Amino acid sequence: MNKINLIVETCLETGYLTVDAEERLRKLLQTTKYGIEDFQAFLKLQEAVIEGLVRQESRELILHNSAICNLLIS
Repeated sequence: MNKINLIVETCLETGYLTVDAEERLRKLLQTTKYGIEDFQAFLKLQEAVIEGLVRQESRELILHNSAICNLLIS
């Protein structure tokens, strides 16, 4: 099992996609050759995020920062 699969499996097990894991996935997908298994694992992770089975730290940070901005503006 290579690095993409390992990262995806960790995210699926924990139910959380960290900013660090997201950045590592982005870098691996852009700079390495990967097979169909890795691509399918990545798609599985995307589906889990869309279905709400995996939370995405970067989205939570955006929502948190947006809420703070709204409080400051109010």
